[in-house]
Amino acid sequence: MPVNEIIITVVEQTGICDAGHKKGQEFSYEGKLPDICSAAWDVLYPYIRVLQFGGNFPWEKEGEAYLACPDPKNPVVFKLERR
Repeated sequence: MPVNEIIITVVEQTGICDAGHKKGQEFSYEGKLPDICSAAWDVLYPYIRVLQFGGNFPWEKEGEAYLACPDPKNPVVFKLERR
């Protein structure tokens, strides 16, 4: 049974994000695509699914993951958190 909600928070943003993401922005994933950059979503989604179904990553705190969008000149770092 999947977890009801994954919170996606922008924890760092350098340069200019074409999607307009800013530090402190928060999104909720509850089975529907949030209003988030599609390039970042491609990176986040596999990790969201692991967290959603109770999995964890050995290099992260339980129920969390940190990931960056694929733009090396204007990176946005996201925190995923299972609730």
